[in-house]
Amino acid sequence: MPDFLDPVHLLTGDGPFAAAVLPAILIIVFIETGLLFPLLPGDSLLFTGGLLAAQTPPPVSIWVLVPAVVVTAIAGDQTAYWIGRRIGPALFTKEDSRLFKKKYVIESHEFFEKYGPKTIILARFVPIVRTFTPVLAGVSKMTYRKFLTFDILGGILWGGGVTILGYFLGNIPFIAKNIEAIFLLIVFLSILPAIIHVGQRALASRKAGAQPEGVQPEAVTAPNDPTG
Repeated sequence: MPDFLDPVHLLTGDGPFAAAVLPAILIIVFIETGLLFPLLPGDSLLFTGGLLAAQTPPPVSIWVLVPAVVVTAIAGDQTAYWIGRRIGPALFTKEDSRLFKKKYVIESHEFFEKYGPKTIILARFVPIVRTFTPVLAGVSKMTYRKFLTFDILGGILWGGGVTILGYFLGNIPFIAKNIEAIFLLIVFLSILPAIIHVGQRALASRKAGAQPEGVQPEAVTAPNDPTG
C-alpha cells in the first residue's frame, strides 16, 4: 500500500511520525472521523498502535493510548455530525434534481431514528462508511441524544477495542495482516439479517407492482340499468 496508508511506515523506523506516536495516531483518527477524509488507515492504525504499546519499551503506554483514542474518535464523530446538521437545512431547501431528492433526506432521517443505534456502532468498523455515517446522521437530524449515546459506545468498542486487540494479538501474523477483512466479515454477518429483510421487501414490492405481460386489467362494468 502507499506509505501514507501504511501505519507501520507512519509510526515506526524512519516514518514521519515515529518520534510522536500518540499525537500522530490521534491526529489521523480525528481527520478520518471528523473532517470527511476517508482514505486513512483507521483500523490498521489503531491495531498497530496497540502493537507498539506492547513493545519494550513502549513508545506510548496502553493506559494512555486507549482513552486518548476513544475520546478523539468520539470528538471526530461529533464534529462530523454537526457538519451534517449545518448543511442539512440547505439540503431541505434545495430543489429536487436527478441526483438529489428531498425524500432521500427524509427517508434517511426515518432510517436513523429506527435503525440508527446499530448503524452508528457498526459503521465504526467499516472504512469510508465510518467517515460519512455521522455526517448523514446530522443531515437527517437524527436525535442528538440518541446519536451521542451510541456514538460513545461505538467509540469505545472501536477505538478501545481495536487498540487492545493490537496490544494482545498484534504479534500473530495472520491477524495483523487481515485485521480489516476480519472486521468487515464481522460487520457483514451482523447486518446480514437486515440485508435479507430489505431484499425480501423489495422483491415483494416489485412483484406486487408488476403486471404479467399480455394481461389487461379487468374492465369495470356498470350495474345493469333496471330501466333498460
